[in-house]
Amino acid sequence: MKEPVLEVRGLTKSYVKNKSTVRAVDSVDLEIMPGESLGLVGESGCGKSTLAKLITRLEESDSGQIFLEGKEITNLKGKELRKRYGTMQMVFQDAVSSFNRRMTIGESILEFLSNFTKLTSLQRQARMFSLLEMVGLKGEYARRYPHQLSGGECQRGAIARAIAVEPKLLICDEATSALDVSVQAQILSILEKLRQEMNLSLLFISHDLALVSCFCQCIAVMSEGRIVEIGKTKDIVYAPKHPYTQSLLDSVLPLHVKAE
Repeated sequence: MKEPVLEVRGLTKSYVKNKSTVRAVDSVDLEIMPGESLGLVGESGCGKSTLAKLITRLEESDSGQIFLEGKEITNLKGKELRKRYGTMQMVFQDAVSSFNRRMTIGESILEFLSNFTKLTSLQRQARMFSLLEMVGLKGEYARRYPHQLSGGECQRGAIARAIAVEPKLLICDEATSALDVSVQAQILSILEKLRQEMNLSLLFISHDLALVSCFCQCIAVMSEGRIVEIGKTKDIVYAPKHPYTQSLLDSVLPLHVKAE
């Protein structure tokens, strides 16, 4: 039996707001198998982005466990945690801000390769141009700065950088929500191509159930910090079990479901 690329057990995170405690993530259990695309959907403020930050260890959880390829990373620090970033990468909504504005896109990718691989300088150069090609950017884009690119082009650059270390898991946090529909479709096509070619697991976080249903193989529905329902996309769309899932479906029907 295959081992999950990502497994989350009982993950919890609370914040103090206006002298009261708000549980942003409440005892979440989740797993993603190799090559699987899982869409995490829910309204703004339901805890989706917080969960992503906990999984990537950008924030510390109050309790629970996180496993990458069977190895627990919940309490890893420093170099040991850094090693695991070769397994997991994240793409953010605001791609421009995720880059150093003083560096070209090519320089940012080269720096990433220098930090996380043992490639020689010439190998890094070749790899950088190959990565740009994989996301549909010509070599000339390597010399451009983030502010010189469109939103879609910059997001392609962010994806190229993220896959530079050949991760097993790519977390996309509202990665297409700031883009127009045609550019969204292009980015999704790139992600699907990479998933198939690299056997890449995707955690695709979005408030847009219609988008997720036509892109992801499985869906997890989140409400008030909890995963209220999870399953194959067709089961979630055609046979929802939780009232909140049904309410989301009622607001976006009809849907096109991703073929298995």
